Formats: sequence, structure tokens, C-alpha cells
Amino acid sequence: MNFTPLHDRVLVRRIESDEKTAGGLIIPDSAKEKPAEGEVIAAGAGARDENGGRIAMDVKAGDKILFGKWSGTEIKIDGEELLIMKESDILGILA
Repeated sequence: MNFTPLHDRVLVRRIESDEKTAGGLIIPDSAKEKPAEGEVIAAGAGARDENGGRIAMDVKAGDKILFGKWSGTEIKIDGEELLIMKESDILGILA
């Protein structure tokens, strides 16, 4: 995949959640919510400050993240559905 996000944007692959609840019930596809957890595939160089200097990104490729339910824009690259979002849409990095 040859795609590099610009500025403070990141490319994210959603991480699918379990198909069963803690009690063992199977969740059908129609009842599943889109996961709000993902893996950063690529990150831009960072935004620019008022003086033209780069503001370093807090995330990098390979980080597992949490993001808001309605965050990002869905895109399709090489047949794979991915999200592109601003770094500010990311809620946190999973350890």
C-alpha cells in the first residue's frame, strides 16, 4: 500500500471485536456496532505551528488506539476498508 497521510492525519485499520458476549451469546452481524478500536497503519509528519515548525505526532504506525464512534472518514485502499482521521480524533493509545 502506497499511501501517506498528510499533516496531522492517520490511517487506521479497525480491529474487530469478539463475536460473543461475556455470557456466551453470539452477536449477529446486523446487531454489531462498528469497533472504536484500531491499529495505526500510517501517520503524517505532523501539523505546523504558527512559526512553520512541525508539531510531532503522538502516535506512530503499529500503535493500537481508541477513537470516537463517529471519527474519521471511511476509505477503501486496495480493496480494504480503512479510516483516515485527524490525530485529535484519537482518544488514547492502548498499552
